[in-house]
Amino acid sequence: MNYCADPFSYHRRVSREVCVGTVGVGGDNPIRVQSMITCDTMDTEASIAQTIELAEAGCEIVRITAPTVKDAANLQYVVRGLRERGCDVPIVADIHFKPEAAMEAAKWVDKVRINPGNYADSKKFKIIEYSDEQYAAELTRIRQRFAPLVETLQRARDRDAHRDEPWFAVGSNHESLRRHPAWDGGKRTRVRPDRTRFRLSRIHLFDEVEQPKVMIAAYRLLVARLSEEGADWNYPIHLGVTEAGEGEDARIKSAIGIGSLLADGIGDTIRVSLTEDSIHEIPVAKALVDSVAAGVLPATSQRSEVSNQRSEISFDPFSYQRRTTKKLEREGVPVGGDELVRVVIRKEQHEKIAHKIDKMGDYKPEIVFENAHVIELDPRDDEAVAWMNDSTKTQLVTVKDGIDLPMITAFRLLAARLQSRHPICSKTC
Repeated sequence: MNYCADPFSYHRRVSREVCVGTVGVGGDNPIRVQSMITCDTMDTEASIAQTIELAEAGCEIVRITAPTVKDAANLQYVVRGLRERGCDVPIVADIHFKPEAAMEAAKWVDKVRINPGNYADSKKFKIIEYSDEQYAAELTRIRQRFAPLVETLQRARDRDAHRDEPWFAVGSNHESLRRHPAWDGGKRTRVRPDRTRFRLSRIHLFDEVEQPKVMIAAYRLLVARLSEEGADWNYPIHLGVTEAGEGEDARIKSAIGIGSLLADGIGDTIRVSLTEDSIHEIPVAKALVDSVAAGVLPATSQRSEVSNQRSEISFDPFSYQRRTTKKLEREGVPVGGDELVRVVIRKEQHEKIAHKIDKMGDYKPEIVFENAHVIELDPRDDEAVAWMNDSTKTQLVTVKDGIDLPMITAFRLLAARLQSRHPICSKTC
């Protein structure tokens, strides 16, 4: 299965364009930034004010939760107020448990986002083991529950001339998948979560999955399965790490999950989900979008050069596993093998914080780079790579500074060509 055109070179995944209101998603459009207001949907003025604030900060699509039919009905006043104030940002109704709310919201907004696991099962949080017969029956029940919404949205599209594409999104987050028959927990075939959702409705946007490692594997699997289904399954993809948290940790989790997939060429719209005021999500999301162009786009000559020399990737892109290495020791600290990932710091930076290291606890660096005898290699250098692989001594290796390759390309190529016994020290080149 292929999850991207070339894991060593950036190519944005080819997707069809769909429109959310006046905003195009996928196709040749830029990667869109979206967010979600946090106030009570029944507070019309607050909803309008927060939406305008997000739009002015650069948010291109705004989601508003509609947990009840009453909330969904109030969206007509929110949307009307926005348009009267000259704000034309597309509005998405975020629905989880109430099919009736989705049906009402569809009258007023530019898109409806639902989660089939919750939508069909309400708040039934039981963990159940299903036989094949029970599994098939559950899928039939979900289709029956889900079909009326699809039909309603289709009729609404037919009535509204500017909606020339189906305009709803199906999102599946980790928690709803985990308790749903379509989620295998590692036991059933992993094809079922994504194929189930897509065969129900031919949807446009697959939504947020918690935890970066699970998220990355899930999206890669989704895209690979879509590719297997055929060229007309080239739906745009929405990326998000659900409720990543707040502060630095949340930004790091979002950068790992969303940034890794963007670097793979996956993703047409993103949301950074922070447990902070939504306005703080926008700069983080825009920085991630900007990082794609700034950090992963190689020149044509570099792309060709890597393609001529590369091996297959050295990892399973659909599950997370640490690279298997031998253990060695640097500055009294064990590295590699089954040890934790170690924090390495440059000597210059170490000297700046040396006076407070004893008070830094778990945040203190463990190894000074210049003292660690790290071997720096250009992964395209056949002679240097062969010398390292022929060596009987296990070494700590990294990518040489200053080479003209994007960072992700360089480290993937190094891991592919270097014998796995050698631990790799990852760093920004």
